[in-house]
Amino acid sequence: MAANAFPISFVFVKVKYAEPPIAVKGTSRMIFDFKFWRYFANQGELIHNLHNSEMRNFNRRLVWILVLGLLVFALREIWGMNTASLTPYLSSGMTDVYTLARWTSLAGTLLWAGVYLAFHSYAVAFLFHKIAKMPWRAALVMQTYVLSLLVIEKALIFLLFAVPGVTLSVSIFSFGPLAATFLDMPFLTYFFNQLTIFTALIIAIQYRYVRSFTKISPKVILFVLILLHIAAALLVASLDFVPLDDMLNDFTRGGAGVE
Repeated sequence: MAANAFPISFVFVKVKYAEPPIAVKGTSRMIFDFKFWRYFANQGELIHNLHNSEMRNFNRRLVWILVLGLLVFALREIWGMNTASLTPYLSSGMTDVYTLARWTSLAGTLLWAGVYLAFHSYAVAFLFHKIAKMPWRAALVMQTYVLSLLVIEKALIFLLFAVPGVTLSVSIFSFGPLAATFLDMPFLTYFFNQLTIFTALIIAIQYRYVRSFTKISPKVILFVLILLHIAAALLVASLDFVPLDDMLNDFTRGGAGVE
């Protein structure tokens, strides 16, 4: 989402082939082991291997990332991020209601985390596979690293909030704090809060993979990716102004009352 953070150099590092793919006995296929951290800063080698070899041990690594993502969301919820609306139950002495509300909130958070993680891995990879005509395994590998960056970002924000024991409405990795300083428009603050340094890294990774596995013009790829991330930031910022809690309450009551 941060369009002004180019070029990103770490995804364009020099290719090193320390562990070449091995041939499978009795066949002409080459196979390589997917090692997440080995290829994290060596995307060129990974792309080369995806072009020329079969990959194994990928699903296991993806499952670990999904599990760690669920853990990060759970720890944030257990610590108390985004649960301020439940505090009145505790201050009123309604301990049982507060406990039930916290468990319900945790279950809802885990459900949302599952949707969030599945969307940014499988769903987005499917869209790149269908729309950009990328090979499925390449698109899924690409989104695996995108997902890992999102999980790392949320984990770092959680740690930075948990250590001093405070929370902020904006991310320190985004342009949100800067926007809040000069702009008196909450919508723009929320919008710029979605544009982070991790977004720039994500765009760089997606650009590298789409360019390597499609015949689309590099300029078109870069323009479309930046546009998509800006559109996503606008959508998320808009949702912050939708009264979802009131809408849910009205829905469970059978609709808004008529005065």
